[in-house]
Amino acid sequence: MTTIPPPGQHGGRAHLYGIELELSASLNPVAPDPTPLFERHLASLRHYPDASRATAAMAEVLGVEPDKVLLTNGGAEAIALVANELKRGWVEEPEFALYQRHLIADQTAGRWLSDPNNPTGQLASADTLATVRDEAFYPLATGEWTRGDTDTIVVGSLTKVFACPGVRMGYVMAHDTELMQRLGDTQPRWSFSGLACESVPELLATAELVRWRDEIAALRAEMINVLNDRGWFPEPATANYLWIPDAPGLRDALLTKSILVRSAQSFGVPNGVRIAVPRPEHIATFLAAIPHRASD
Repeated sequence: MTTIPPPGQHGGRAHLYGIELELSASLNPVAPDPTPLFERHLASLRHYPDASRATAAMAEVLGVEPDKVLLTNGGAEAIALVANELKRGWVEEPEFALYQRHLIADQTAGRWLSDPNNPTGQLASADTLATVRDEAFYPLATGEWTRGDTDTIVVGSLTKVFACPGVRMGYVMAHDTELMQRLGDTQPRWSFSGLACESVPELLATAELVRWRDEIAALRAEMINVLNDRGWFPEPATANYLWIPDAPGLRDALLTKSILVRSAQSFGVPNGVRIAVPRPEHIATFLAAIPHRASD
């Protein structure tokens, strides 16, 4: 019998509950297995990290100079470092809860937003302004690494793009080099691991963002068709996940089939769910498990 994880549990912990299909952590469902690549760089574990080559590679794909990029221990550290520097900010709900955990809420300060929005999966409009833009899922939604705003602080997550959350890889990008210097001075020494330092240049060289975007879109369309047919009605999205703000009972129903989707409780929407796009080999299993919605 499957134990029901608490609503807040996600992020690759489903195996602790005997879950067979984890759809609460929104990783790239079409990324190749990175294990062989990491195995080629295991010798790096015997040395202190040097992030210079990885920083240069990241800066190149983002189209900026290396002094405008700071590699971090996952997107979470990127968010924490920037919030520690800015102190105050505001978000428009629903929004990723981690920002507010580190910020003092202040409507007169700069806006923080995820683009595409987490959890809705919708890209921000061209005229949407923000002080901090979280582009963790932007490459998978658009086929491009960044929106390229020159007056915005960008945080990102390579662990989402390459589906390897156990190797923490994130970044901050900003054109304000004095800000970037302060963030680097604040960051703990050797925060970006040696394994990540040696693997990032090769990972970036293997990225196929346009192909991944298109394959994710095709899988997402299959999901939308079946969910609509069974009465659940996800909102339009461009990301590698879908948002259903009104889905009472769906999470528990899928758990009986050993499938875990993200409760929207942490987004302040108790009956909502966020569903990651499954890997191609799992899409049929997920579609078959979707129950018909009971009539109101």
